[in-house]
Amino acid sequence: MESGTTLPGITPRNSSATLTTETTPSKRSHVNSQPPRQDIQTPSSAWRSRADAWEFLGYAFKQLAKGGQGMQSLSGLQDQAVQALRLLQAMELYWAGPGLAALAPLLNCMDSGDYDAGLGMIRGMAHLMPSAGPGPVGPRPASPGPVSPDRVGQEPGQSGAERSISGVPEDGRERRPARERPRFDVLFVDDMTEQEAEALKAELLAQRRPSDAFTYELIVVPSYEDALVALVLNPAIQACILRPGFSIASSQPLGRDLRKYLAGLVGTDLAGMPPLGRFLSLAEQISELRPELDVYLVAGVAMESLAGSLTKRFRRIFRRQDNLDLHLSLLSGVAERYRTPFFTALQEYSRRPASVFHALPISRGGSVGNSPWIRDMADFYGMNLLLAETSATSGGLDSLLDPHGSIKEAQDLAARAFGSQKTFFVTNGTSTANKIVHQSILAPGDVVLVDRNCHKSHHYAFVLAGARVSYLDAYPLDKFAFYGAVPLATIKARLLAYRRAGRLDEVKLITLTNCTFDGIVYDVERVMEECLAIKPDLVFLWDEAWFAFARSHPVFRRRTAMAAARKLEASFSDPGYAARHAEQAASLHDPVTGAPADDELWLKTRLIPDPAKARLRVYATQSTHKTLTSLRQGSMIHVFDQDFSEHNQESFREAYMTHTSTSPNYQILASLDIGRRQVELEGFGLVQKQADLATIVAQAVARHPLLKKYFRVLTSRDLIAAPYRETGSAMPLRDGLAALADAWLHDEFVVDPSRLTLDISRTGIDGDTFRHRYLADKHGIQVNKTSRNTVLFMTNIGTSRSAVAYLIEVLVKLAESFEEERPARKTADEGLAAGLTGTTPPLPDFSSFADRYRRDPLSPDGDIRAAYFESYKDGSTTYLSAGDLKARVAEGEEVVSAGFVTPYPPGFPILVPGQVITSQALEFMEALDTREVHGFDPLRGFRIFTDKAGEEAQH
Repeated sequence: MESGTTLPGITPRNSSATLTTETTPSKRSHVNSQPPRQDIQTPSSAWRSRADAWEFLGYAFKQLAKGGQGMQSLSGLQDQAVQALRLLQAMELYWAGPGLAALAPLLNCMDSGDYDAGLGMIRGMAHLMPSAGPGPVGPRPASPGPVSPDRVGQEPGQSGAERSISGVPEDGRERRPARERPRFDVLFVDDMTEQEAEALKAELLAQRRPSDAFTYELIVVPSYEDALVALVLNPAIQACILRPGFSIASSQPLGRDLRKYLAGLVGTDLAGMPPLGRFLSLAEQISELRPELDVYLVAGVAMESLAGSLTKRFRRIFRRQDNLDLHLSLLSGVAERYRTPFFTALQEYSRRPASVFHALPISRGGSVGNSPWIRDMADFYGMNLLLAETSATSGGLDSLLDPHGSIKEAQDLAARAFGSQKTFFVTNGTSTANKIVHQSILAPGDVVLVDRNCHKSHHYAFVLAGARVSYLDAYPLDKFAFYGAVPLATIKARLLAYRRAGRLDEVKLITLTNCTFDGIVYDVERVMEECLAIKPDLVFLWDEAWFAFARSHPVFRRRTAMAAARKLEASFSDPGYAARHAEQAASLHDPVTGAPADDELWLKTRLIPDPAKARLRVYATQSTHKTLTSLRQGSMIHVFDQDFSEHNQESFREAYMTHTSTSPNYQILASLDIGRRQVELEGFGLVQKQADLATIVAQAVARHPLLKKYFRVLTSRDLIAAPYRETGSAMPLRDGLAALADAWLHDEFVVDPSRLTLDISRTGIDGDTFRHRYLADKHGIQVNKTSRNTVLFMTNIGTSRSAVAYLIEVLVKLAESFEEERPARKTADEGLAAGLTGTTPPLPDFSSFADRYRRDPLSPDGDIRAAYFESYKDGSTTYLSAGDLKARVAEGEEVVSAGFVTPYPPGFPILVPGQVITSQALEFMEALDTREVHGFDPLRGFRIFTDKAGEEAQH
């Protein structure tokens, strides 16, 4: 993290006060209103520092205008206000409002001592001020003055087509005044003078009408680098307009972190490119950073010759004079993302009068509204919920099981938003989504490779599908009593073992959890690439239950299943990629026989698949409700399968029918539609904030003298062993955006920065007690997961700065209470703390299936379905207490589990049906501090197979 002077209440990450000298100015350098010779540098994340700086300026002008304080105090406040203005001077170019032009008058007021005038300016710009979050400023006027409500609606001569393209409903319903409309920023990239920029803004903004559904303002930046900086800093930008005259380098005082991040995006060959090459390059970079944005090209000459070759990169191409069409396109582009087909259809349905002679007495509040006994349900939930509760699939609604209307449109929009070929909504959680995918792909006898620590829904899906399960072990974090992820070397070794045994054709699917419950993230592209080099038709299911948000951030996105699949598809079409494969294949096969070289060489080599043979068959299941906006159990299945139509379409439909209710919850479906809209319009800013807020907590714990005495946030060095990390940063986001991007590009595993695993072992309190008694019961703080000596905190897109401040405050209060109680409980605490920080039972690896469920004694996979249903037979199972079971295992007896034993959370099984029980598993169970353990009866113990069951199975 860069160091430097900060203002009271302003602690921007990477906002350095290092002094720099400006580079060669562009045409618009004077727009800075004669900036000081030395400037504070532009940070790589500005939402928090910018909001704080504007808020502080309002406070400072107000206090200075009051006067009455000592001269020294006023002088210090004035210095701090100037510092805030200097910080804003390094950032405000990239926002439409208040904007860079607002700073010079404020600085003049500060220099002249006219604090009343400065305060008046601040108050006059209140509607332009940034909020506490990173998103759009909020509604603001579409013209210099507010629009009168009686002017809102259709203008004379405005056609229905114009209304539709500008976001106005065909029925001509009145729109909200401009101050209440959603607003966004438009980035215009061209090197021009201040006068030219103002004229351009006036020309384009003159096209706005009171009937427009949205309002926008323009940001004009002169260079390629400034355009990228604006996109990184300002999440309110929803569209970009490029004109070929822009320069390359920024004249802004960009911070070291931002400069380093840009170096990874801006090629060294740009200076020698013709204008066409530059704006194509910039358009591609915009798509990489913010793929949801609309990009337009304004060309001066020969635009007809450009149109055919640029349609993939630009939404539309315009002449300079086409201001009205450009304006309408800006609005229609945002309106397309704003559309929520099913949510809108449900709203409209609920507004129409109807009589119900079908199911659902609760529909339209029929059984509730006039009841003297349950009227409080309507009071609590509101009538809109009841009006929208219906089993109808007509009248603008649709059938989830056979969508052709509004649900199909909503799913198509979700596919666009998440980068998939197809997306399917699921209304009963990712547990069901996982079962759908597994059943659609796996047939009885197919082998599936799976992380043993995946969610229990996968294990039950294997039982239903009849697959033979080959469990992969993740690397253990014994000190903290949870697992990491499965190393790529382990996956490759298992695939190579099947190839060596002549059984590779039986392997159908690999299932991995990305990210894991504790935030460990795979390099998805590399895993798929190297696996396909061994088995070109391998199908991938990535359980992204906790990773749906990642699509919205340019660094996180590359490790999502859909983004990695698209990247590999592009690589496979590159002739150079095929040449690299051919060269590598020659070194991995015997030149005479063509037989593969030793497995050891394959393990050491970063494998390149044959693009002519490899098939990208990739599925991702996401709990939208966990990390994005959706009602509980709202989930999605994203598909990128090149063979879907040929190999999986029918089986997927049948599996979807099998597991999907014929009475899906319309409120959940509508919330998925709304959640998709939010992803496309404000996802980037919300996810940026989510990660930054987690970093604030981590820094507070590390710096506060009392907090660091009792707590420690685990870093990448704690959670990821050195062999899996090429980069050295312990907390990459804390070190800056460039460090984050570097780690996520190169390391085999990274840690989701919005997840904080807090080591509490020095408190002397176990994780379960800390979670319930100290956090939930005393302070109302909810967390999802604990281990024996850790508590997992997660920020999400709904986390606020005040919530983070409250968490820090609670941790300080708890630390203070521990400090006060320390003398009285010193002896007991030391013993417990020693137990929590000392050696804990090692995490159990998967032992093996009993021989009767394996093909042969060397086979790693087992028939989990046979074991599961074996327990249905009378007399096949019995219960053993933990003590008796431990004794029998210690004597060398093979005891086989008859069911799943699953601590919850995190929800993965310690034992599965047919698994040989080991002393290692029993020791771990004994040390567990989780209250809820599915499949274990505290009174009767473990359910195991009897000897009789084993004898019958063998015969």
